[in-house]
Amino acid sequence: MRFLKHLYVQVLIGIVIGGLIGFYFPTTGTSLKPLGDGFISLIKMLIAPIIFCTVVVGLAGMGDLKKAGKVGFKAFVYFEIVTTAALVIGLLVANLLKPGDGFNATVETLNAGSVAKYETAAKSMTAVEHILHIIPKTFVSAFAEGEILQVLFLALLFGIALGQLGDHGRPILNLLQEVTRVFFGMLNSITKLAPLAAAGAIAFTIGQYGVSTLTHLGKLMFCVYLTCALFIFIVLGLIARWSGFSLWKILKYIREEIMIVLGTSTSETALPSLMNKMEKAGCARSAVGIIVPSGYSFNLDGTCIYLTMAAIFIAQAMNVPITLTEELTLLATLLLTSKGAAAVAGGGFITLAATLATVGHIPVAGIALILGVDRLLSEARSVTNFIGNTVATLVVSRWNGDYDHAKGQDVLADKS
Repeated sequence: MRFLKHLYVQVLIGIVIGGLIGFYFPTTGTSLKPLGDGFISLIKMLIAPIIFCTVVVGLAGMGDLKKAGKVGFKAFVYFEIVTTAALVIGLLVANLLKPGDGFNATVETLNAGSVAKYETAAKSMTAVEHILHIIPKTFVSAFAEGEILQVLFLALLFGIALGQLGDHGRPILNLLQEVTRVFFGMLNSITKLAPLAAAGAIAFTIGQYGVSTLTHLGKLMFCVYLTCALFIFIVLGLIARWSGFSLWKILKYIREEIMIVLGTSTSETALPSLMNKMEKAGCARSAVGIIVPSGYSFNLDGTCIYLTMAAIFIAQAMNVPITLTEELTLLATLLLTSKGAAAVAGGGFITLAATLATVGHIPVAGIALILGVDRLLSEARSVTNFIGNTVATLVVSRWNGDYDHAKGQDVLADKS
């Protein structure tokens, strides 16, 4: 029974138990929602301070601002290429398998009121607002609101300033190193609750939406899950292999985090743990501190797949013809709007609404079709986002010379 000591096994058992509770006792399953919500809140509580401390310590210890800039530039180029590939693949699969055919939905038959808040939020989104949103109102507000990009922005400024102090900043640097250890100690304690959280989250999802939702929108779910799997094992697999990594070894190394993401339906629950594991796998702390937080906003592969497939699904379900030019316009629009998907709560839906409103020929009210199944789709896109950022961190670190190959190979090979 030694295998029961592994966290990923415990989380998997929690998912199975939660699924059974949600299926056979839906009312009880729905009432277990606070277990998952509470765990997510506990993890989010630590994300901002861990990012801040990790980035500051990495930058201050690096002593080379130009090198930090190179990491950021290469990460940005990687994010753009890979997320574009995700958008294109989602578009192709949706056109090939046509998950929306046969719905014959109309604006009159949809519950437009259920998506009104997403339409309102989408109309207020502009490119300038997204850029200005990176600057926090106060130093403390970035932490209070848990805004990843704002915390990263502050950490970059603080780390650069601390590094310029030289020996005078050494006491602060040493203090932050010890504080970082405390936060990771807290994370280890909280992570032990993951099996309970996964059980509660899955029980709620199945109890709330039931198997009927799976049947009604089963083809869309099949297409999204299939496309995410193909993207992980083909696109990310080839990228990893080309860079000298084994995708299978990477997946085994982060299997506990994958199970936590799968159970809680959000990749944020594994962000602090990913930063810790990437350092242990040979990536420099300074590189991890830049790539991982920025990747959680700009490298959302699973979300990109979801956005293109959802848009095409709505058009097909509402019998809205789309020309090649209109599809290319949709793709170009998503290249911009998808980068803000993590900036606000309900980002995926708001981004989808903003994209449809911008393109114009697909009714925004159509997102009501997938409102009920969105939670069931979030597992696929969250796991894809997480694995995509893991591969990105390893690959970009290696590109930039911030990867200890011997240490990394030992760590990845020892995880059975």
